[in-house]
Amino acid sequence: MLLLELPLAAAALALLAPVLILSTEVLAALFSAESRPAPTGMRPRVAVVIPAHDEEAGIRDTLRALTPQLRAGDTLLVVADNCSDDTAAIAAAEGAEVVIRDDRSLRGKGYALDFGMRHLERDPPGVVLILDADCRLAAGSVERLAMLCAQSHRPVQGLNLSHAPPGAAVKVRIAEFASALKNRVRALGLRGLGLPCQLTGTGMAFPWQCISTARLATGHIVEDLKLGLELAGAGYPPLFCPEARVDSYFPASEEGFRSQRTRWEHGYLGVLLKDAPAVLLRAVRTLDGRLLAMGLDLCVPPTALLCLLVGAVWIASAALYALARVDLPLLIASVTAGLLFFSVIASWARWGRQIVSLGTLALAVAYALWKAPVYGRFLVARQLDWVRSKRDQKPSP
Repeated sequence: MLLLELPLAAAALALLAPVLILSTEVLAALFSAESRPAPTGMRPRVAVVIPAHDEEAGIRDTLRALTPQLRAGDTLLVVADNCSDDTAAIAAAEGAEVVIRDDRSLRGKGYALDFGMRHLERDPPGVVLILDADCRLAAGSVERLAMLCAQSHRPVQGLNLSHAPPGAAVKVRIAEFASALKNRVRALGLRGLGLPCQLTGTGMAFPWQCISTARLATGHIVEDLKLGLELAGAGYPPLFCPEARVDSYFPASEEGFRSQRTRWEHGYLGVLLKDAPAVLLRAVRTLDGRLLAMGLDLCVPPTALLCLLVGAVWIASAALYALARVDLPLLIASVTAGLLFFSVIASWARWGRQIVSLGTLALAVAYALWKAPVYGRFLVARQLDWVRSKRDQKPSP
């Protein structure tokens, strides 16, 4: 049984590391204030860049929620990227400046963003704000993001919340809670510890000198995550700003929801396996504590996958104990499972009650099992190319 004891103990220890990171972030969030005084001073001129691919169904509402937050001299730029619908015409009718990009060989949000930055070079703003075309930026968010960005000279990530559409299945509501755990709770904990956060793709503000030289023209399916790590390595670690909120909805269709989850999960795991070791090594070599924090945060797998792995190791350890009374793997696995349980329940008690009931949350095991094939495909048929998720227009939150 010794042959089984050592591998199981090693697996339990390997999982204990990301669970410790997660529980530390959750504990810090519990003692952190979600609202801080607004930055003072003169607000810089802002350019809002919206990359849009076939977004005629929802871009009008996005622009109408955003326009009242802009001032004279600001720029509202829509990059109509490889569109086959009326996105460009609708955006122009709503008063946005529109540039059209048509390159079927280079597809993805990163290429659209790079196209937009090259357009802005003619008259550079002080701050660039990036917003997805299906998102709604809450009132006052442009001001908050721009001021904090100008004051800190660093990228700023707003509170990015994805919601389950009305009448959504249980798994979509659980996904909403998992998204809040990642984008709200963990980011808030990092801010409470004085550490940077990851970029999450929308509701992001950048100093012009930072974003204008960034490597944007890539087809990576989680370009936002890669961008945040690269900017941190260049001395621009992102800040979290929960006072600025951006809302969106998960796709209503099963096909769209699964496609979106697959793209994000595969992209995240790819970055974790490929980039995390290099980020951690560079942070240690340069004694960069902020980059080290981002690298450690990156090492936490998606919550559903983490639950699956911890559960599998605990069950195997319990079976070994029942058969041979070997207790070390079960002890480590039980500590790991206990910390993970604390992290999830504490987050739900503070931030998740309005999203899912405790009874619904108990079905998270079924949700994790539903996602198991997604993780299996990562091993045998990983998604590498950007594909737009099928979605329908949703009412504003």
